[in-house]
Amino acid sequence: MDDSFSWTPAHHAVEHEDAEALARLLAEGSDPDEVFGQATLLTHALDVEGDGALQTRKPLTVHITAILLAFGADPELRDPYGDSPMEVAKQYEHEPAMRLLQQHIVRRRAGGGR
Repeated sequence: MDDSFSWTPAHHAVEHEDAEALARLLAEGSDPDEVFGQATLLTHALDVEGDGALQTRKPLTVHITAILLAFGADPELRDPYGDSPMEVAKQYEHEPAMRLLQQHIVRRRAGGGR
């Protein structure tokens, strides 16, 4: 069932991998840690990227995850199910995202994050 009509604008952009719209929304003040339904924007992005690659058999992408992290999304924020972004990335064997998340986690823990 496509419930995109009820998603927040940021979650809609994530679901459709619309990097331009997502970046605009975040630049205009959307919360990069927004939770809607059972996902944070970041866990939603990782699910979209991972599932999309499985369905299309195309290489994994990381552009939506990278935009969210660039705008300050918490790389350790768990979704309402209790899954961390790293756990979602590992479920999909999403190596590019795992590396990117790890870099942001290290930076935040060293005091360089928001």
